[in-house]
Amino acid sequence: MFFKQVSALPLAIFRLCFGTLMLLSTLRFWLKGWIEELYIKPIFHFSYYGFEWVKPIKGEGIYILFFVMGVAALFVALGLLYRLATIIFFLSFTYLELIDKTNYLNHYYLVSLLSFLLIFLPAHAYLSVDAWIDKRIYQEKISNIYLITIRLQLLITYFFAGVAKINSDWLLAALPLKIWLSTKTDLPFIGYFLLFPVTAYLFSWGGMLFDISIGFLLWWGKTRPVAYIFVLLFHGLTAILFPQIGMFPLMMVVNTLVFFSFEKQHNNSKEKLQVFKNQIIKKISLSVFIFYFSIQCLLPMRYLYYPDSLFWTEEGYRFSWRVMLMEKTGATFFTVKDANTGLSEVINNGLYLSPLQEKMMSTQPDMILQFAHFLRDKYIEKGFRDPIVFVESYVSLNGRANQQFINPKVNLAKEIDSFVHKTWILGHE
Repeated sequence: MFFKQVSALPLAIFRLCFGTLMLLSTLRFWLKGWIEELYIKPIFHFSYYGFEWVKPIKGEGIYILFFVMGVAALFVALGLLYRLATIIFFLSFTYLELIDKTNYLNHYYLVSLLSFLLIFLPAHAYLSVDAWIDKRIYQEKISNIYLITIRLQLLITYFFAGVAKINSDWLLAALPLKIWLSTKTDLPFIGYFLLFPVTAYLFSWGGMLFDISIGFLLWWGKTRPVAYIFVLLFHGLTAILFPQIGMFPLMMVVNTLVFFSFEKQHNNSKEKLQVFKNQIIKKISLSVFIFYFSIQCLLPMRYLYYPDSLFWTEEGYRFSWRVMLMEKTGATFFTVKDANTGLSEVINNGLYLSPLQEKMMSTQPDMILQFAHFLRDKYIEKGFRDPIVFVESYVSLNGRANQQFINPKVNLAKEIDSFVHKTWILGHE
């Protein structure tokens, strides 16, 4: 199964489409002014825990990095200097994502994973400039494990996105879709149907069932053509209803082409020498394969380690394929006090944060803590000998009334960030 020789065409098509979409995405970032807005203008960046050492390139150098990343994406699509191009693209894209978790999106995480996997896959063995230049690279057949790697990554993405939808708000109250769809009733053709409450329930249940099953239906040859039609319909409707999610629908429509085998086009082709003849290499490959995908299955489940509501605390929320599951808004007010003099100051968050940063920070405890530490250090520079940082924070989840979010009596300047549950998050009713 894993080392059976199969057509190299699906992986080549995946490489071509992936590289092209990443080039377009890079150009889109540039043309929309997001490079300056997200990376140059902000005074402060919210780093990921354990990656505090990742700092943004100062000044206009960030544009050079985007240019290099775009060229790398083009080379990936062409299969030109493929290994080097995939490494450069993976490192540059992932670096940009690690700069500020304000910008975290599930499909950005998926791009990092897919580009990482492509480094080790022979996606340039067919329909590539490299294979045209060097005939030793050319292969019409590759080991099946290479296709399984990409397919399994996409299946896991879909499946856990579906599992995440199995919650009372999504299935029993049709939240937050009931809120979101009510603002889309002016859309032509479909707007009228969005007026009915039952529509939100149909979309909620349909979305859950689609995500849980679609990876398996795409994998099975007999259901694959019909399943792909559902992929087109689902992501097409998503793009219409939620244009703010950008290129994600197109990305999934294109990526899922990798499930098609195209074997008939190569039945008469001469089979190349198998890549995995050595049994030791086979065992190593399978061990790495199992290890990688075990992590991919465990990461989305880590929220079970934490005691309180996931959507409220967001502990274990990132990197777990929870796509558009909640409507959460908040307002957070910081007060910095000098423990020695008693002098205190209420902070204007806008002096240090962009509107997007403030919006994201106000509902995510780890970002609130990080900003509190930033304020502590900032006020030490201003002459406060022992700054105390208190927070007054209120959050609304899925349209419910605002509730106090953070214990206002806790000095966040003294709290330490970690993967341990944050006891200063107040419970959700």
